[in-house]
Amino acid sequence: MHALDVLGDPVRRRILELLTGGETSAGEIAAQIHDEFGISQPAVSQHLRVLREQGFASVRPEGTRRLYALAPEGPTAAREWLSAFDQFWLPKLAALDTELARGRRQRRLGTADSTTTTNQEQHHD
Repeated sequence: MHALDVLGDPVRRRILELLTGGETSAGEIAAQIHDEFGISQPAVSQHLRVLREQGFASVRPEGTRRLYALAPEGPTAAREWLSAFDQFWLPKLAALDTELARGRRQRRLGTADSTTTTNQEQHHD
């Protein structure tokens, strides 16, 4: 299975989001996913298995609990695959960043100009 196939499923993406907060028990993950998606614990277990097998999550036993954590391999594979397309969107994102910075600067200058004008008007009264 390709890394992007793993990320294509909204339940798996949500599980990964939950794991960004640190180790999480399978029970906590299942409860949260059930509340949000209405799927059963066995279905959540299947998603966790896919995430484990594809290198997106790791698991360690702690007594009767299974604690899941993010694993770097899956996201790295997805990032590497996507990097082939950087040439298409990075220049556009850089241009967008420049325009956003220009807009922020103009708003700051516009705010400063209007404040200066207001202060000057008050002193002339």
